[in-house]
Amino acid sequence: MPDGFRKGMMVEKKFSDLDSEDAAHLDRQRTWVRDHFVEEACSKYDDVEEKLRLISTILQEKWVDPTETWKLQSLGVALGDAFAQRLNMEWMVIEDEYGRDPTLKDPDTNMNLNPLTMISKRVERGEAPDVFQMFNDVCRRVEELRKRWTPQK
Repeated sequence: MPDGFRKGMMVEKKFSDLDSEDAAHLDRQRTWVRDHFVEEACSKYDDVEEKLRLISTILQEKWVDPTETWKLQSLGVALGDAFAQRLNMEWMVIEDEYGRDPTLKDPDTNMNLNPLTMISKRVERGEAPDVFQMFNDVCRRVEELRKRWTPQK
């Protein structure tokens, strides 16, 4: 379905920069995830593969209960940071018919990803998401859509 359309109707999306409260909230969530590294390994959070490995370990070891939405969404922030690194996307705020939330915005299109809930929705449904497969599938799909939506130079 083309970006901006849902169930046959055009949906208005408004993007804006994160304000200081949004940025602080995301940083608290990153810190919760990063704190699962032993102190001397904390710098590994900067590496995409290590970030994904940490998210996967937290899920596999069941260090988060399916009812702990804030913690699950914190894993989504870490996943989003990995997407931002790999796909050169940036954290912004989106306002639409669903409300106001942090999102990842593609700089060259109107495409956005909502990683905060990619993990939480699955875990809350009782699934055990494969973080690496999810990451690779989404990256591949974003690249396909970019080719389709970005004007050829």
